[in-house]
Amino acid sequence: MAVFLNGVAACAAAVAALMFGRFWQDTADRLFLWFALAFSMFAINYAAIGIVQPPEEARHWFYLIRLIGFVLILAAVVDKNREA
Repeated sequence: MAVFLNGVAACAAAVAALMFGRFWQDTADRLFLWFALAFSMFAINYAAIGIVQPPEEARHWFYLIRLIGFVLILAAVVDKNREA
């Protein structure tokens, strides 16, 4: 069941990344590009956990991928507020 839920989460994150990529193409706003990259990292994280199925003691290495996604979101917000 956990593998299925990781697949669903990876698919949802990939769809969100595609939507933000499309918004970036339409508006040329860097915020959408940063968000597309962040959600791509989330999709990679969920897919990697679902495919590899690491034991609990090794799972923290996979969460570094998710940390990169959150750092990208933080960078997007900072970048957007510096423009104004």
